[in-house]
Amino acid sequence: MRRSVARLVVGATAVALTLGACAQGTGGGSDDGTADAGAAGDFDPEAQLSGSLDVMGFGTGDEIATTRVDRAKEALGEDVEVKLVEGDLDIQQFLSAVASGQPPELIYANRDQIGTFASRGAIIPLTQCIAGEGITTDDFRDPAIDQVTFDGEIYGIPEFNSIQVTMANSELLDAAGLTIEDVNGSDWEALSAANEALKKGDGGSLSVIGYDSKLPEFLPLWAHANGTDLISEDGRTAQLNDPKVVEALEWAISIYDAQGGFPAVKAFRDSADFFGAGNQFAAGSLGAMPMEQWYINVLNDVSPDAPMAFDTVHDRNGEPIAYASGSAWAIPKGTDNPAAACRWARVMTEVDSWVAAAEARKSLRAEEGKPFTGVLTGNEAADEAVRELVEPSGDEVWDAGVTAMYEANDNTFSLPANPADAEFKTAWQDAVNSVLNGQAEPQEALDAAQETAQAALDQAWQKWEQEG
Repeated sequence: MRRSVARLVVGATAVALTLGACAQGTGGGSDDGTADAGAAGDFDPEAQLSGSLDVMGFGTGDEIATTRVDRAKEALGEDVEVKLVEGDLDIQQFLSAVASGQPPELIYANRDQIGTFASRGAIIPLTQCIAGEGITTDDFRDPAIDQVTFDGEIYGIPEFNSIQVTMANSELLDAAGLTIEDVNGSDWEALSAANEALKKGDGGSLSVIGYDSKLPEFLPLWAHANGTDLISEDGRTAQLNDPKVVEALEWAISIYDAQGGFPAVKAFRDSADFFGAGNQFAAGSLGAMPMEQWYINVLNDVSPDAPMAFDTVHDRNGEPIAYASGSAWAIPKGTDNPAAACRWARVMTEVDSWVAAAEARKSLRAEEGKPFTGVLTGNEAADEAVRELVEPSGDEVWDAGVTAMYEANDNTFSLPANPADAEFKTAWQDAVNSVLNGQAEPQEALDAAQETAQAALDQAWQKWEQEG
């Protein structure tokens, strides 16, 4: 269904977007005269473009960004003035800009924000953009596309992919008579036993964390490993107190309880030199944990001699899994230059741009005498092309880390877009934190979170449907 914004109201202390019927953007201008997306012909990859392109939430912090930005600017042409507003997307600033009728031409947002932005009419569907610029959505990974698809239409073009890999200290594993398979998540009883064998402490004070189940942020991972998800596939029904979610939280909490409780583990964890040579693995103060793939490069940079072992995270059936998250490009409602915004999004995420960026990184890593470990994106075709540039380093440990990273990226899942993304996430994270802090039991906390999350979902979906 097409929907358009009826009114945008800015409150004194917060921004509230009130939607009216049907957010257009797949066709011509909207009923209020703004240029949502233009006609299909406006998105022509051969067209000469002009005007300005203000991009909110994106910066050129490394060669992966600068290489692609240079390509995007070249594709836009000299008559388009690009301005990057760096730093994370300021949601209130963005919504205020939309409400005032002066939005940026493009935003760089977390994929889990897209559903809410779409339901509030703050961004437009990209149907005509995708068709006109020839964006090959089939190249993108399904979980990434699912995160930016709302009410049957795509509202964002996925960028990077963030996934998890099991990381462990091989010397600690060997000393305890364990292997990486004992801590990859495929057997929770074995992992609990490994946690007991690996942890060390004296008088209630930890000196080695056996296993870190990484709560609250990884509850979706453990729930999926246990055969369920936190929300239904259509994004309408919260499943926070599903017995399998409760069981997953109980188990993940038990890992901390066996080590003196979460506060003790967190205090010891926070004292580590996480990004330095004295990190937990190099210092021998952590047995194992699931962690985002970018940490492989951090470890290789600052502690290349650390005794590491890597594997994917596995579900309880022994299959590799990873919870995918990441960023996306989206075009705001009322932008003056949707054609330039669409071309930028296309060039920044196309296969050739990712390959060029990967080649730049590989060259830089070679100059530094370091291996190139690849780049993970929401574009499967790009990942396959980039992986051709990854060469064995000659170090079996770090090569195993790269292998695990790519295997995890081929086995991802995500949570679907919904109009109450922020409220839903807050509900389950607050529930987990209340258990971690000893304020509630898992069943009690998740029952309360279920009620809160479902009410938010019902209200948001009802508003969307009534105003459509």
